[in-house]
Amino acid sequence: MAAMDWGIHLPHLGRQATRRALIDFAQHAEALGFHSGWVSDHIAWPRAIESKYPYSDDGSFAPATDMPWLDPIGTMFFVAACTERLQLGSTVLILGYRPPVLTAKAIASLDVLSEGRVILGIGVGWMKEEFDVLGMPYDHRGRRADEQLELFRALFSEADPSYHGEFYDVPEVGFAPKPVRGSVPIWVGGDSEAAYRRTARFGDAFHAAFQRQDEVEAGWRRVRELCAEAGRDESQVRLSVRLYLDPAGSMPATKSIGGSTQQMVETIGQWASIGVDHVLLDPVAPGGLPGRMAAMETFMTDVAPSAG
Repeated sequence: MAAMDWGIHLPHLGRQATRRALIDFAQHAEALGFHSGWVSDHIAWPRAIESKYPYSDDGSFAPATDMPWLDPIGTMFFVAACTERLQLGSTVLILGYRPPVLTAKAIASLDVLSEGRVILGIGVGWMKEEFDVLGMPYDHRGRRADEQLELFRALFSEADPSYHGEFYDVPEVGFAPKPVRGSVPIWVGGDSEAAYRRTARFGDAFHAAFQRQDEVEAGWRRVRELCAEAGRDESQVRLSVRLYLDPAGSMPATKSIGGSTQQMVETIGQWASIGVDHVLLDPVAPGGLPGRMAAMETFMTDVAPSAG
């Protein structure tokens, strides 16, 4: 089995999204050997939502509107300051929620201050109501996202960047600091043809979330086909999947790594067999934050050594 990288979702939402919880959790994750810590992106959404959430069976979006949800970019800045090695990723940052030059500035600054530890997971979003609350356009959001990624590429790598597109027009500007590596890795989320094309064009990884293995396998096959059509070496692109870490088996088995140690190892082997080399674990366990920390410690001690 190929070596696997393990990510962990950080506790930046819910009642226990506090300074002390984030410090303790992130530092413990780093000490356990996790590759990366991840944040999710929502800002404010109305109580009435007609848009359908793509990653639940019935289209419902579970979090309450008044649930604490720390800003994802701000959280990554905070965690960067209290860790040394943990990579910092977004699963996923919704590009249309923010003006692109402002996003680029924040990500470049984070990359510099973390000394090159940023993974920019991106998506186009699904909740029209949240775009409306933020005063941002929902139409053509895929094309807008592609232009943002083109603009990021220019801002991050060119001495005197400018950009002239259908939706964004930026004159020649000074933009500094640049990311440490001259860019940041782009991990593309989504389950559409447009997302697969975006991955083949811009992505360092395809980042699937809470989907069945057959769905991820089909999407990954399409990404590789598109890479071949573009003359791009498919080995340049990774496959990542976000799943629940669910020892008690409380979540759907198709979206989880759960059960006994042996069952977890077998499940991970099944994912590895289709090309997954990064698993982002979203811990689900009774007992609040201590329970989730205990679950991830048991995983890294008992499961990970046998699963790559």
